[in-house]
Amino acid sequence: MNHFTYRQGELFAENIPVADLAARHGTPLYIYSAATLRRHFEAFDSAFDGLPHLTCYSVKANSNLCVLGLLAECGAGMDIVSGGELHRALSAGVDPQKIVYSGVGKRPAEIEQALATGILMFNVESMGELDRISAIASRMGKTAHIALRINPDVDPKTHPYISTGMKKNKFGLDMDNSLRAYERAMDLPGIEPVGIDCHIGSQLTSIEPFLEALDKIVSFGDKLMARGVPLRYLDLGGGLGITYNEEEPPHPAQFGEALSAALENHPMTLILEPGRVIVGNAGILVTEATYTKSTPSKDFVIVDAAMNDLVRPALYDSYHAIGEVKKHGRPEKNVDVVGPICESSDFLARGRELPEIEPGELLAVFSAGAYGFTMSSNYNSRPRAAEILVDGDVAVVARKRETYEDLIALERDCIE
Repeated sequence: MNHFTYRQGELFAENIPVADLAARHGTPLYIYSAATLRRHFEAFDSAFDGLPHLTCYSVKANSNLCVLGLLAECGAGMDIVSGGELHRALSAGVDPQKIVYSGVGKRPAEIEQALATGILMFNVESMGELDRISAIASRMGKTAHIALRINPDVDPKTHPYISTGMKKNKFGLDMDNSLRAYERAMDLPGIEPVGIDCHIGSQLTSIEPFLEALDKIVSFGDKLMARGVPLRYLDLGGGLGITYNEEEPPHPAQFGEALSAALENHPMTLILEPGRVIVGNAGILVTEATYTKSTPSKDFVIVDAAMNDLVRPALYDSYHAIGEVKKHGRPEKNVDVVGPICESSDFLARGRELPEIEPGELLAVFSAGAYGFTMSSNYNSRPRAAEILVDGDVAVVARKRETYEDLIALERDCIE
């Protein structure tokens, strides 16, 4: 069931008219559906019921505390990539023993923070990081449980900016040096290797790259266990795609069936790190048309949301469906939907067929729940949008809209 639906030509978020939320909270406005979040998590997690597993939601996709708390209530662990994300996960009530720490550039203070917290494990991405964790854990009298992230050189066939499992990418250790890294990990003080990790990219629309990577990782894991490395966890990362336009990604049930068959005779606990597939289609961005403008070669709808609110179209040339919040039945025309930022890259859609839009009307940008607010900024000194979580008939302000005073609050000391 889609929880953003039109009823007699008006868009609803669950049981609340989107126009009412915009009138109450202003625009640009992110709106998330609690029912969709629950349904997506349960659909993904239940796909692996036949395997010992832990589903660690990827916090970077959407790190709002209300979202994290809701998913924690559903039983989710968390995949984090920074000390700030660790703080958010703990603040949302996540069990530290369900937290996996990924990322290529963990700082000493972040490693100390995670060790003090008692997370499940670090996904280690370089020999330098391995040595640093060992030194810090030894000094603190702790034992760091780690997995080494293996780069299997698999092409995920996705956008190059979100491809992470090929030799040319910055992530993980190549297959040739991984065995030496595990041998070193076995000898280092303060380190206990307990897992093996792999993540090949994001927005994958086929199971085949996962299975290709899994085949390489399982074979390598068997070799490690034969050499006495006590592996308990196989972290396959996330990356399962969603439908933005015409993509046809596999359903989580298909994904679970394929992985269950491939891992039938392997004793390790599977860790999965879904992000976009949980939250991507659970959120929309609502924006108001400010002006319309025609030139000899192009028609524009200028809206109050911009690339600082949703950077994906500018950064990845990505597609987001856009629709009227209240349908008026006007004929369509070809337009660019653009924001007010002083950059030609500030667009939400280019060459899009939309019903004729008039100033003051509301538009909904769909599939904006993942990598929307988390990648937003204050560019052009624009306050960031408010976030609303709708649960049936109830709407909660998940994050207040920033004010102009918020923009300068951390700078006031230099002028006072």
